[in-house]
Amino acid sequence: MASHTTGTHDEWLAARLDLLAAEKEHTRRSDELAQRRQELPWVRIDKDYRFETDEGSASLADLFRGRSQLLVYHLMFGPDFTAACPSCSAIADGFNGFAVHLANHDVMLWAVSRAPLAKLQAFKKRMGWTFPWASSLGSDFNFDFNVSLTEKQQREGGVEYNYRREEGAPPAGRDAARQEGPLGKIAAMSGTDAATFVRERPGMSAFAREDGVVYHTYSAYARGLDGLWGMYQWLDRAPKGRNETGVWWRHHDKYDKG
Repeated sequence: MASHTTGTHDEWLAARLDLLAAEKEHTRRSDELAQRRQELPWVRIDKDYRFETDEGSASLADLFRGRSQLLVYHLMFGPDFTAACPSCSAIADGFNGFAVHLANHDVMLWAVSRAPLAKLQAFKKRMGWTFPWASSLGSDFNFDFNVSLTEKQQREGGVEYNYRREEGAPPAGRDAARQEGPLGKIAAMSGTDAATFVRERPGMSAFAREDGVVYHTYSAYARGLDGLWGMYQWLDRAPKGRNETGVWWRHHDKYDKG
């Protein structure tokens, strides 16, 4: 006996058509939001950010590789991690397929992390990834775009993330609680502890290059990245949805083979 509501095809169709109207409104609203993203004012970037890439040292302008648009995924892989964040990795698993399409539509896609380039290269090989991935170690890039914080900032609090100010230092005992919870589990998969893990944050940023000048055009964080997580777009259309009771995902080479 099915545990969910059942019905006839006609009942299903009536409910589906009602849902379709809501989906169409959602699509229209999504198109409007995309237009508003594109209408944001551009902010000129004058700081000389440097990155280490497979081809050597590069500037932010170099990452465009001749295109006029650049998308950066701030992939959580801190200098002290032994592996990338498994959540970020699940998002990045989708990059291989569409990065080539973006590159042929005047858009370069890069991942950027603070881990040394050698760590990124080793993990990239392990995952079978082919998209470009740069190290921002030694640069202010991650800090300026609010996806990394220092140990001092973590102790003292008052950092900004997702356009909100996180006032005050974490309460005593919070790191221990994190280590025992889901966050600690994810941190362990990245080869670090919870306190170190949360000094890196997920995000994406968009840039434009015009007349030799680079501009910052958009950034998103936290749930603002949901649309980039292809796995969840499929689960949201599955019969049981996301159906989560905790951290169930892994690096894709760590699932049981079966």
